[in-house]
Amino acid sequence: MKNKLAMILLGIQLALLAPAHAFELDEILDAPYASQLVSASNAETIAWVSYEKGVRNIWVAQAPDFEPRVVTNYQADDGQRVGGLQLTSDGSILLYEKGNTEKANPTSDPQHPVVRIHMIELESGRTVDLAAGSGVQIAPDDSSFVYSNDGNIYRLEIPGETGETNDEDAPAEPLFKSRGNLQSYSWSPDGNEIAFTSSRGDHSFIGIYDIEAQSIRWLSPGVDFDTHPAWSPDGSQIAFFRTAGLKKDEMRSLVEDRKVALWVGNVDDLTAEKIWEPERNNGFFAQMYPDNALTWAANNRIVFYSEHEGWVHIYAIDENGEKLADLTPGACEAEQSALSLDGETLYFSSNCDAGSAQDIDLRHLWKNDTRGGTPENLTSGRSIETDPVPVGNGGQVAFREAGARYPTGISLMQSNGRNPTKIFPGSLPNHYPAREMVEPQQVVFQSADGLNIHGQLFLPENAKAGDERPALIFMHGGPIRQMLLGYHYRGEYYAFAYAMNQYLANQGYVVLSVNFRAGIGYGRDFRMAENQGPRGSSEYRDIIAAGKYLQSLPSVDASKIGLWGGSYGGLLTAMGLARDSDMFAAGVDLHGVHDWSWRGRDFGNGGYWGIDESLYELAHKSSPVADLTYWSSPVLFIHGDDDRNVMFGQTVDLVQRLRERNVHTEVLVFPDEVHSFLLYKNWMRTYKATVEFFDRFLRN
Repeated sequence: MKNKLAMILLGIQLALLAPAHAFELDEILDAPYASQLVSASNAETIAWVSYEKGVRNIWVAQAPDFEPRVVTNYQADDGQRVGGLQLTSDGSILLYEKGNTEKANPTSDPQHPVVRIHMIELESGRTVDLAAGSGVQIAPDDSSFVYSNDGNIYRLEIPGETGETNDEDAPAEPLFKSRGNLQSYSWSPDGNEIAFTSSRGDHSFIGIYDIEAQSIRWLSPGVDFDTHPAWSPDGSQIAFFRTAGLKKDEMRSLVEDRKVALWVGNVDDLTAEKIWEPERNNGFFAQMYPDNALTWAANNRIVFYSEHEGWVHIYAIDENGEKLADLTPGACEAEQSALSLDGETLYFSSNCDAGSAQDIDLRHLWKNDTRGGTPENLTSGRSIETDPVPVGNGGQVAFREAGARYPTGISLMQSNGRNPTKIFPGSLPNHYPAREMVEPQQVVFQSADGLNIHGQLFLPENAKAGDERPALIFMHGGPIRQMLLGYHYRGEYYAFAYAMNQYLANQGYVVLSVNFRAGIGYGRDFRMAENQGPRGSSEYRDIIAAGKYLQSLPSVDASKIGLWGGSYGGLLTAMGLARDSDMFAAGVDLHGVHDWSWRGRDFGNGGYWGIDESLYELAHKSSPVADLTYWSSPVLFIHGDDDRNVMFGQTVDLVQRLRERNVHTEVLVFPDEVHSFLLYKNWMRTYKATVEFFDRFLRN
């Protein structure tokens, strides 16, 4: 395997020495992209999903050689996700889900597919279609699993050798029923009980279902939001977060300042006590963002995420609330994490300083003792490493790895960081344009109010002073995102956006990807910046600063700067064209919000931004629709009409308003497509239309 890897790396090095030339869009987009890495708890087996030209398949690798092999045979760009991977503890059986939990149907299939749970016996390759549902959690003894469907929790035995496909029409009885939306369920260590969160609108409870007694008990119910139940190793206690409840007409908001406390409850008498609460409010972002915000480690230590010191860090504390330790110290953010099999070591990904000023715009792996101490850096350099997964008890860690010129794959290393080896993909397509891609440069510029803004500059290889090149600003969505100096780890949406910026640079555009305020990566104050979004759009100052930065570059034509982005990036694209068409000559707006006040009224309770009547006027003034008088630049709108994140009506409304003002508008609409496009062919159409649009209005 090492010889094979050496030959691949040598080939890439030689290719990088060759002269660059233009490449086609599909040459960079159709490379495999790996995600959803998991491992067996007691075996050296790992599994992941590979996405390639819209086709999603599952791969596995096992000791001793960890040679990857594909275990599914899907061949269509059908828009149906593959995910929810769960391995039995011995690594012999894999359960997974195929379908879209939001019941999306981007191909307009008259039969409207549903999410179904499947089983693969890894040694024999036998597959079994088990049930309709999602959210699989395998029992500690590997004999059965629980899952959710239509708001209820069900239980099924894992079929033996003679198990056959379940009848899709056969009725299934819930394991139990309960009021509220059942979430965050997990088995007790002995497999006799299931803890869950029952969300009930203005409050939530932690419930415990006893399988044998067929009864539900409530753990210290109150008038607040109790979430994230985590069993102690001996099953006698449950740790959970308690967030203050809501007053009448009060809304939860991404920019609210709400205190979150850590509680521990006794399973026998159902009492609970608060063991830790920060002096400074930390909202609830640190508990909302990670996948495993709260878990129980060895030595009765509880490991949890918090932002109370200004950065998202991971902490550990004794069950009695003593010996609090910051396991990920520094002016940096901790993201994905996992515990070793013995629960004594925490592995995590972060943008902490690993020896370079660029590390704040990258991700590397670290580890620390759950009792505390100084973290040990495991990876460094210009690569991006995320999602560490300990591999059984064999002393190895699997992780996802990407770079500026290669998409996210799967790698292995020793638990001390030695001998890293990339195992997937074994090679990239022959036409993959590694040598034609550029190394994005880290740039930092100041906004009008003095805030430092980070960006990634994609400068064409042969760019020089006097070129008068067209330029583009890319803005991410979220806004709780951070673009990096390489392929993004957050699914195809952002990996494709990075690849698109590379393609645009290859076509001769100077591209600047902007990490505007309200995003992650630079601390709580940056993310919680004052007057952002519907409260004044302070983040738009950063887009103006990005435009001025591009105008200062000697290779850029200051009159030919365009904007493009999706979701929040679509919002900022429309904002730039509405307020500053004299600076921004054209824009491509993917599923953007255009009227904050409308979002607050018609998209959930306050649009998840706490937009109530007192804020409607300011929210409207903070929106693109408030400044249409100044909009003169051409725009292309792209939107799927089954969008669950941003109402399709936001685009319908703005297009009509611009038509009335004779602003040049073009539209590309995908029937039945969702926010993050599920069909590869729709991404291809989107990006081809984007390039063609900019070529017409910025290049010609």
